Amino acid sequence: MKKFTLINAFLVLSGLHAQEITTSPSEKMNIIKTNVTAYAFRNINLTYERSINRWLSVNMGFGAMPEGKVPFINSFLSDEDEKRFQNLEAKSFNFTIEPRFYLGAGYGKGFYIAPYYRYSKITSNTFDFYYDYTFSGTTFQIPLKGFGNANGNSGGVMVGAQFFLTASRNLVLDFWIAGAHYGAGKGDFTLTSDIPLTPDMQAELKREIENLDIPYVNYTVETNTNGARVIIDGPWIGFRTGLSVGYRF
Repeated sequence: MKKFTLINAFLVLSGLHAQEITTSPSEKMNIIKTNVTAYAFRNINLTYERSINRWLSVNMGFGAMPEGKVPFINSFLSDEDEKRFQNLEAKSFNFTIEPRFYLGAGYGKGFYIAPYYRYSKITSNTFDFYYDYTFSGTTFQIPLKGFGNANGNSGGVMVGAQFFLTASRNLVLDFWIAGAHYGAGKGDFTLTSDIPLTPDMQAELKREIENLDIPYVNYTVETNTNGARVIIDGPWIGFRTGLSVGYRF
């Protein structure tokens, strides 16, 4: 009789455990999201998150900005320098992978800490650039055509919180509280003149480009009779914040 009772109890507990597994949020291990605040800056993006267990998930994101005006160009170029790049436009692409460590309810819910790696690439259009060259008391505007790209590899950390908005826990709100990354970047931009540049004209062009003094960017300038080459080799810095909405399945 005792043996029969123990068997029945085991079967009942097994059934309850199976029911718990069936209704466990771990069945919904996938989330697709998009950062809605990024669209204000033409950044089209999509993120996929996969839960590994209650406290760990892997988040992979892709973002692309179609060609258009450079965001926040006034923050790193003076008004006078910006006039030299009146038709400058750029497009960009980035890929981010981040493990997330959840400190709350888990399975994609609650406060998290996320170290991450990001690859970024920026490509310019063919833009016009000019500089002033003075010869025998007369100042000439020397026009050039520019084009180039830069890319960076960086790592950082972000903190955030993710919430489920409905009773079914299908709709998701992901708040990127703050994140920052640092790494190394390389780039190559070419400026081409329609007229041969004399040594004096080359020296003035070199000074003009170096005096742009773009913050957080290390670059060197090489000149020749055809124009100039700007080589970027230095730090790559970025920041992350935003608000994503998504679907959990």
